[in-house]
Amino acid sequence: MPEDAKWYVVHTYSGYENKVASNLEKTVENRQIHDLIQEIRVPTETVTEIKDNKRRDVERKIFPGYVLVKMLLTDESWYVVRNIRGCTGFVGPSSKPIPLTNEEVAKLGVEKKEIEVSYSVGSSVHIIDGPLDGFVGTVEEVEVDKNRVRVTVSMFGRETPVELELDQVEAVEY
Repeated sequence: MPEDAKWYVVHTYSGYENKVASNLEKTVENRQIHDLIQEIRVPTETVTEIKDNKRRDVERKIFPGYVLVKMLLTDESWYVVRNIRGCTGFVGPSSKPIPLTNEEVAKLGVEKKEIEVSYSVGSSVHIIDGPLDGFVGTVEEVEVDKNRVRVTVSMFGRETPVELELDQVEAVEY
């Protein structure tokens, strides 16, 4: 019975994150174990540095010394990951791998959820979650990449702009 692959955190020597990730990818390719080890990520962010009055975009590791691996935990997958050069072990008590929870995966932004919106700027929407649940408003701005929508709601005789998450509103059906 197949179980779902989960995200695990692997500890590496500092500065060896990309090397561990590439070695692990090569090993997965060579051993043909794509079904066990599905994804390998080194979370990074792009930061703008200003040095000597020059702007540079630099990619920086969010978690130095760690690599995220999506895998089915078996003796073979554990052995493969644990014995990659530069890897010091899994994060967990006594090197026993503990998977990340769905909330942790969502907060880390490891997996992107695609949200399809059925509304656009100027559409009437119904707020279905949060303190303004039940209100109807007009969409002013939609930012899919930031998971935000700005809606103008009429309350107490005034137009009030409100920022909500994309899944907190739905298009009004006429």
